[in-house]
Parts: sequence; C-alpha cells; structure tokens
Amino acid sequence: MRRLLPSLCLSLALLIPGPARAEPPLRVGATPTGLPFTFLDTKTNTIQGVMVDLVNAVGKEAGFAVAVEPLQFSTLIPALTASKIDIISAAMFITPQRKEVVAFSAPVYSYGEGLIVPKADTKDYTSFADLKGETVGAQVGTAFVEPLKKSGLFAEVKIYDAIPDIIRDVNSGRLKAGFADAPILAYYVKQGMFPGVRLVESLKPSVVAAVGISVRKADTALLAKIDAALAKLKADGTLEKILTKWGLPPSADRS
Repeated sequence: MRRLLPSLCLSLALLIPGPARAEPPLRVGATPTGLPFTFLDTKTNTIQGVMVDLVNAVGKEAGFAVAVEPLQFSTLIPALTASKIDIISAAMFITPQRKEVVAFSAPVYSYGEGLIVPKADTKDYTSFADLKGETVGAQVGTAFVEPLKKSGLFAEVKIYDAIPDIIRDVNSGRLKAGFADAPILAYYVKQGMFPGVRLVESLKPSVVAAVGISVRKADTALLAKIDAALAKLKADGTLEKILTKWGLPPSADRS
C-alpha cells in the first residue's frame, strides 16, 4: 500500500486543475516616428499614439494582451511575414500590393498625402503638377512614392527613412517640398516642432486610402477576432474617442 501512495497522489494531482497559464502577449510592430498614429514617448520610453491605443483596446475586447515593439516603417511587413512580430498597428495604408503579402482588418481611418513647403513659400499648390521640375521628398515604403515617381514631373524624388528627416530637409532648403501622411505632417506642424515649414492646405490629395491593422495571411482566426473587436469599438464610440483624443480630423471617406 505504501508503494501505491506516491503514484496515487501523482494521479490525483494531474486530475486537479491548477491556475491557468497566461498566454504570452502578441508582438505588435509600430513605428517610433509616425505622430500621432505611433511615436516614441521619450518620457516613458514607450510607443504611444492612435494605433497603439486602438490595438490595446482591440486586444482587451478580443481577449489577448499586446506588447508593442518599435520598428522602422519599411521593416514592418518583412518582420510580420518572418514571424518576428504578430500584428502591425501603424499608419499603413491598405493597398492591393500589400494585401498580396499580408491580411488587413476592416478600415480604421482614411486620409491622403499632405504637402509641406518652406513657410516663405506662399503659393497655393493643388497638385503634383504645380511642383514640376522640383526636387521633392517622400518616405520609403509609403503609398506616395510610386505615384510621385511615375508622374515624371519631378527633377528628383528623394526617399527618406522617416518623416522628420523630410521635414528637416524642407526646413533647411535641401528640398523644395515634402510629401507624407497628411495627419502626421499636420501634427508636427501644429506642435511647432519645425517652425520654418507650413502645411499646404490647398493640396487636393491624389492618393486617398485607409489604414488598418494587419496580420499574417494564415492567421485567419486572429483576424476574425480583430475585426469583431473593431466593429464593437466603432459601434460603441471608442474608436471616435481615440481619434478625437489625438486631434485627428474626420476620416476622408467619412466612414
């Protein structure tokens, strides 16, 4: 009987459920230079912004924790497909080309390109053609690069890793103008970070699209959870509150 006791105790221990193991957080890629969508808060040394607030709200609604990791914009999709991260939550347009590589959630917020020029330049630019023959800048990996290049209008389209670098070169006179996400440029200008530039209000965007949260194509169950959570957050006003918190104008498609 004594010999049977250890085995009996072990069997009983296996039958009694212990505390549930917490699932590891899903790794979320976000850029440190995309104010107000995603940016590095130097006070807390964490990534903050619209898409961070949103993915945290989605995770809470869908039942998973998230850990946000800073990555350069051009490395987000490669990191996702290589399984270095699980989700992208950044100012990334949903485009046909990207949809061939990753899966996107329902649209979150729509906008187009913005244009910045030196403050001394008061011309009311309305289209690419108004800058014919000039040298302009755009951020690598964004949906604006190809339309700018294919237009054939510019002396050169310089490509930059980060939007603040574009603004600095416009500010210093190295660029005639810079194109980037309109809400991001507006936020930088509003904050007075680059007093020598202005946002061109007269520009009519030629590339208007929506940003969304993205996952690997194979992660269909995760995408379904994200979409269900997004629908709830849109319906109960949470998404609108997040957009308002960060001072974003109405979505370009008014959705």
